Amino acid sequence: MTPETSGSLRGCAAVFLPAALPREGRVAFWDPDGDRLPHATDEITVVPAMSPERPSRTGHPDRAGHPDRADRAAHPDRTGPPAVDIGSRTVPAVLLPVAAALPLLIGVAGRPDAHPAAACWGAAALHALNLLARGRLLPGLTATDHDAWRAGPLDAGDIAQLRAIAAAMPYEAYATPVPGPPPVRLPEPEALVRAFFDAVADTLPRTPAAGYAAGAPFAAVEPQWLPRAREWAAEAAAGMDAGVRVSLRLDLSAFRLFDTAGAEEEQGAARRAGAAVVQVHSLADPTLVIDAARLWSGAGDDHFGPRARIDAVLALRRAARVWPPLAGLLERDVPDVLALAEDELYELLGPGAARLADAGVAVHWPRELARSLSATAVVRPAPGSATDGTPFFDSGELLKFNWQLALDGDPLTEDEMDALAESHRPVVRLRDQWVVVDPDLVRKARKRELGLLQPVDALAVALTGTAEVDGETVAAVPTGALAALRDRLSQGAAPVAAPAGLAATLRDYQLRGLAWLDLMTALGLGGCLADDMGLGKTVTLIALHLHRDRPAPTLVVCPASLLGNWQREITRFAPAVPVRRFHGTERTLPGGDGGFVLTTYGTMRTSAERLAGQSWGMVVADEAQHIKNPYSATAKALRTIPAPARVALTGTPVENNLSELWALLDWTTPGLLGSLKAFRARHARVVELGEDAEAAERLARLVRPFLLRRRKSDPGIVPELPPKTESDHPVALTREQVSLYEAVVREMMAAIESAEGIARRGLVMKLLTDLKQICNHPAQFLKEYRRLTVGSTSRGVSAQPASRRAGDPSERGVPASPLATGSVGRGLRLAGRSGKLALLDELLETILSEEGSVLIFTQYVSMARLLSAHLSTRAIPSQLLHGGTPVAERERMVDRFQSGETPVFLLSLKAAGTGLNLTRAGHVIHFDRWWNPAVEEQATDRAYRIGQTQPVQVHRLIAEGTVEDRIAEMLAAKRALADAVLGSGEAALTELPARELADLVSLRRPS
Repeated sequence: MTPETSGSLRGCAAVFLPAALPREGRVAFWDPDGDRLPHATDEITVVPAMSPERPSRTGHPDRAGHPDRADRAAHPDRTGPPAVDIGSRTVPAVLLPVAAALPLLIGVAGRPDAHPAAACWGAAALHALNLLARGRLLPGLTATDHDAWRAGPLDAGDIAQLRAIAAAMPYEAYATPVPGPPPVRLPEPEALVRAFFDAVADTLPRTPAAGYAAGAPFAAVEPQWLPRAREWAAEAAAGMDAGVRVSLRLDLSAFRLFDTAGAEEEQGAARRAGAAVVQVHSLADPTLVIDAARLWSGAGDDHFGPRARIDAVLALRRAARVWPPLAGLLERDVPDVLALAEDELYELLGPGAARLADAGVAVHWPRELARSLSATAVVRPAPGSATDGTPFFDSGELLKFNWQLALDGDPLTEDEMDALAESHRPVVRLRDQWVVVDPDLVRKARKRELGLLQPVDALAVALTGTAEVDGETVAAVPTGALAALRDRLSQGAAPVAAPAGLAATLRDYQLRGLAWLDLMTALGLGGCLADDMGLGKTVTLIALHLHRDRPAPTLVVCPASLLGNWQREITRFAPAVPVRRFHGTERTLPGGDGGFVLTTYGTMRTSAERLAGQSWGMVVADEAQHIKNPYSATAKALRTIPAPARVALTGTPVENNLSELWALLDWTTPGLLGSLKAFRARHARVVELGEDAEAAERLARLVRPFLLRRRKSDPGIVPELPPKTESDHPVALTREQVSLYEAVVREMMAAIESAEGIARRGLVMKLLTDLKQICNHPAQFLKEYRRLTVGSTSRGVSAQPASRRAGDPSERGVPASPLATGSVGRGLRLAGRSGKLALLDELLETILSEEGSVLIFTQYVSMARLLSAHLSTRAIPSQLLHGGTPVAERERMVDRFQSGETPVFLLSLKAAGTGLNLTRAGHVIHFDRWWNPAVEEQATDRAYRIGQTQPVQVHRLIAEGTVEDRIAEMLAAKRALADAVLGSGEAALTELPARELADLVSLRRPS
């Protein structure tokens, strides 16, 4: 076909001419006006419109002007009834096979200039292709037993689409009469569209190579006579292309109909658990539904037609292939109701229903069916615990641990659980509703008792909400007094006033700490007070001693260097309380004066037996990190000293691993975290790997009530501090940076893969350093900063020719000349080569336009010098402080910055990370990332500290897609873990396997 011919066809009407073999059908393009196809060699017979007006190409004529069409179901062999005996005429046309016509039809679909008839057949072509794309085609045979594919099965949506296309057709789309004797009949549009679907389905699978790949039948274009395949084809499509579909309605009461005395007495007879009632649905009208029993009695013949029973049986036969119990229905004269055994009903609750759904058979359960039966492990404490004032661990009673079943969250009674345990049906009647019973729930109902728990184990269950049962973590809840204890711990402590004998005024957060310690010790539980240094842990503990007012003394174990401080603080804040030292040559223990006894860890270790014989009201471990190793002699000795209350004081509760957390809390509250081995297996390993957020949260729930940690930065601790906002700024690498980055990764990874031991670790560290420098600026990695002449002046780096010597005046503190600061250096260009530098320029422009001040931290002095040189070229006043800056010059720099004389302060991270007060800064920029976020926080605290009056904005510059980006993700994950369970640790990057290292450092381009 020529392009000219193809173009002329786009404005023509189209009509489908079916054939005995669907694939031999043709699409005819013709012009109702008779002037578009002067060179057409084919002809078709059409019936002219009865209306005096010839239909236009932009709209439909009145339907009353067309020959009548019967309103019948969409079957390709059915036509409408005769209308009136009118004549026909022959018109020129272009006849195309279906395969050739499809591109033209799809091309005109939806075009405003297309003839409405062609547009409708274009819509039909699109849906036919959609059916094939979804695999909706079935094998079949023609009336002469030749192979033919058919479109199907058609679901309700497909049928609706078919009807919509047929309803929209103008008469030109079906104007060819049906062959036969007079009077003239027009084809039914729905049947014609269905025949077209079949023609497309029978055409496209038959590619030139299909016959060679799959054999001739249903693959070759030539007709294949298959007289013996008719039954097979009917079976293959059984129920899939019917006018009806079937479903199963489960009647859970009908099982009584099948319970006969004889059946119950048969050995091994299956209990009847219900019945499946067969329902038949009309595909033509989805609102028509009838039970199979009524359909077989003839009640639905008017609506379902004579083939409905045959189609229903075919559908059941197909369903029986995926769910064999249905085969029993096929042996009956009336396949209406199937009795279900228990195992069959169980299967319909799960995989059986899914397989039937795939076969087109829905399973309908009773509307009131409940699936909300659940089981929870419940801990029931003995009488006499937190609710009546008795310390929890003083009850001395074991606690019951058992399963409690509930329906919709409402616990079942013992009688109901007994009835459930005796049930042998998957669905039972409970509280006036049908309830699905999982076999696992039945087992739990039969074996409800899980054993006995020690009080501390029960408390762990109550706090975490989980328990280990048969090696599985299950939900668990406390009840009664144990639940009340959990609530008291979770809700926090009631306010406590400062004791009368305290010669100090406690801050609000110290009063909250006192109330928390009072709650924990009153309940017979220990606690770890882990406030930042300088927040007053000592005075809080002294206040606790006074508030408790017990006759037995308080033992304080601390490092030897703190003995004097403790004695001075007690004398100062509680002058009426006696205090003595148990240390040195004279070691005497008090009687009943209820004061303080101070001793060192060393003395305690050697005199543990003697101290254990004394009655103590409370034992305090100050600087408790001394017992973080549970295997040390000090930790073991301290555990031998009994006390009704234990308090640990430390500013660093966890350093590198969660085993240290276990050691502290296992001393304050013995048994809370279980054995160290079990704790490592259940919590520490999965949490430290950072792969299980749920495990971290579970550990946090267990630990949180026993550990109180406040930082200076916490809201309400130092309320005069303004808010701090932290932002990560991802920046893209420049082309130069990308080239350098990929080259270094390629070369260094090749060397690393062949290296071992310390040499490999050294190469990995060099790789990481090189990549971080490339991320900063190519000039840093290429050592171009050597062209600069460094001046230790208040103006930082002066850009001088490289010929200047180290003894030049600018090196000795003489300010560089304005001309010198106007250039970076001979041949050295910094701008336009680094994404970070470009972003820094943007940030500084905004900050300085608002008359703000900013600290810029980098871990590399060389990078700081490059930044200083760059700022000089932009006439931005700045100064640089690094490890070589003299002390006197440091002080002058701080004064200049604090006075506002120099708004930009460049600082080396290590040299300026501590000991400076730079509260004029409202912005802190971390130009590069340090592996340990705590170091960055210390640097940020140069601005964010007591005395700061303005909000502080922290900016972290991160090279996108690089190792810096991945390290930022790792640090964020570790910091989140640290905040959750107070433990963090740095990744041993040098020990990473080659594949993981490559994944860490490889450049990932943004998608």
